[in-house]
Amino acid sequence: MKYHFTTLILCILSTTLSFAQKQLTLEELWSGAYQSTSMQAVNALKNSNQYARIELNTQNKSQEINLYDFKTLEKSKTIFSTQNHPSIENIDAYVFDDREEKMLIATHSEPIYRHSSVATYMIYDLQSKKIKSFTDRKISEPTFSKDGTKIAYAFENNLYIYDLQSEKTITVTTDGKKNHIINGISDWVYEEEFAVVRMFEWSLEGDKLAYVRFDETNVPEYSMDIYGNGLYPTQQVFKYPKAGEENAKVSLHLYDLQSQKSNTIDLSEFHDFYIPRIKWTNDNNFLSFQVINRHQNDLKLYFVDAKSIQKKLILNEKDPAYVDITDHLTFLKDNSFVWTSEKDGYNHLYHFDKNGKQLNQITKGNWDLTSYYGIDEKSKTLYYQSVERGSTTRDIYAIQINGTAKRILSKETGTNSAVFSPDFNYFILSHSSHTNPISYTLNRSKDGKLIKNILDNKKLIDKLELYQLPKKEFFTIPTENNWEMNAWIMKPKDFDPSKKYPILMYQYSGPGSQQVANKWWDSNDFWHAMLTQKGYIVVAVDGRGTGFKGAEFKKTTQNQLGKLEVEDQIIAAKYLKNINYIDAARIGIWGWSFGGFMSSNCLLKANDIFKTAIAVAPVTNWRYYDTVYTERYLKTPQENPSGYDDNSPIFFANQLKGNFLLIHGSADDNVHVQNSMAMIESLVQENKTFDWLIYPDKNHGIYGGQTRLHLYTKMTKYILENL
Repeated sequence: MKYHFTTLILCILSTTLSFAQKQLTLEELWSGAYQSTSMQAVNALKNSNQYARIELNTQNKSQEINLYDFKTLEKSKTIFSTQNHPSIENIDAYVFDDREEKMLIATHSEPIYRHSSVATYMIYDLQSKKIKSFTDRKISEPTFSKDGTKIAYAFENNLYIYDLQSEKTITVTTDGKKNHIINGISDWVYEEEFAVVRMFEWSLEGDKLAYVRFDETNVPEYSMDIYGNGLYPTQQVFKYPKAGEENAKVSLHLYDLQSQKSNTIDLSEFHDFYIPRIKWTNDNNFLSFQVINRHQNDLKLYFVDAKSIQKKLILNEKDPAYVDITDHLTFLKDNSFVWTSEKDGYNHLYHFDKNGKQLNQITKGNWDLTSYYGIDEKSKTLYYQSVERGSTTRDIYAIQINGTAKRILSKETGTNSAVFSPDFNYFILSHSSHTNPISYTLNRSKDGKLIKNILDNKKLIDKLELYQLPKKEFFTIPTENNWEMNAWIMKPKDFDPSKKYPILMYQYSGPGSQQVANKWWDSNDFWHAMLTQKGYIVVAVDGRGTGFKGAEFKKTTQNQLGKLEVEDQIIAAKYLKNINYIDAARIGIWGWSFGGFMSSNCLLKANDIFKTAIAVAPVTNWRYYDTVYTERYLKTPQENPSGYDDNSPIFFANQLKGNFLLIHGSADDNVHVQNSMAMIESLVQENKTFDWLIYPDKNHGIYGGQTRLHLYTKMTKYILENL
């Protein structure tokens, strides 16, 4: 067969183009084109061993709450549909009572802060299929009593109880007032740093309600201008205790439904303290609560007798640095309990009797437990996630409460997590790695045996083949005291070791955090991959202070936040610049929040190494940040002024030599834009040239509409022009 020369050229060109690397784009990234499909959140039902989830009925455009069997994963029935109940336009959230006979359904939700919101709630009876309103207000955190006959909720900083039988509402508290008194709902700093909103709990028999009261009258206020679209801006004013300032005064109360009176637990021996957790034990007469001092290095667990209102110290956990607050406390039928602690240098499970006597340490080894899933009391088996096979991986394990018969339930290397059926016979395993998107399987808890594949994201895998994504190569970088820092590197697909490449370092570096993990990609990973297509190498390094390598590694930065962490990024940069394919004159660094604090410090303190830095929503002076987080690691500014000032970027503005881009949202209630304004002023007074960008009315996440696309377009252009 004869070919014309031009035809042959076209054929060769066509073949070449078909194998060309497809370019990643920001438009595709922020439209969700690279997003993996995830299994919707599973809401387990304890009594029927089923799980429920919200789904869209594409045929009639309604929302449904559907039940699925844990053993087969087959849909058993639809228990609620907006098609049948037009009063619910959209299902924002739902919760069952303990008997699984009723549901509370939320609609028209309005967010407050990171975790909190108010919404319109309706009661739905699963047997009669009737729905009704119990209040015409938008309320917070409605919660069924254990017998399902009452609902406690918060409205405008007060607590109320609705009786489903009498259809009457009881007023529990009356002194709630915005920016002064809060009953049963956490203040801003508890919500953000202790990750808790609801601070009230029903007793097992539903005859008592425990709650925490916050008196934030003397807490200083922070105000933010909200520009909106009106002629005049409005202002959001809220209580925000910055480091060294006064916290809300907290107290603990027990409300008795029969007498309709509250009793106050005597905590007069404590001064300047937190109550981060309350939880009823398996004895209706005993409430557990935790008290931790302001330095957060002395945690006490108490039981309080609901009859005598007397408390008893059960456990006292101390640490030279700090004690982490978790939700791992689990009471068994005999009121013994499971607790996690780092007291042997690593995070492990312990078993205590009801008087606080340690029965045994359940897990042991030079590795951290990362999640605790619960205990099957029938078989006395506990289920947990840990990094036993390496600090960048996660695996699922089972172990007897006496510490024997440990077995691994996950097989593939990477990041594994689990959702167990209420009877602990089965679990839904999610698995991902740096080469494989998230997949879901149904497995047997006894041995981890695969029962059924659920979702594998194969379509995404096939789609991404066109982009020929770079691989993440994992390695370690040595530092002082024989510490090894975990790291990964992304190189261009056509990488040539004989060439020189600019390098962008990415990190967060906050206490207990981790960026170097063997898991599937997030949005930043795809952005980094896009930069490799433009000829850049991207590296992430977890230095000292990051997590999952034991307490010593994590807590070595205590009282000097930002010192060793910055030193380690500099050590990493020096290590990398000595590699022959790295262009030592073109090293950049970027980060968000704590990572922005870090990238700012690196550019200023190592101006001979770093050419360019981008800081998004950075802390620039820890004096501007909240009490709970900051003082956990630094104590107060009054006690440790050098720990604050020696590592605050605003005090090193005179050292700026390279290219600096500073970005912040004006309505950031977390890391206030005040941080960036102070940094800007310091740089201006030093007559330094830099770039900055403020996003009006955007919070710490800087998102909404086209905001993320604009933000990453700006950062991409800045890197291309300045690195």
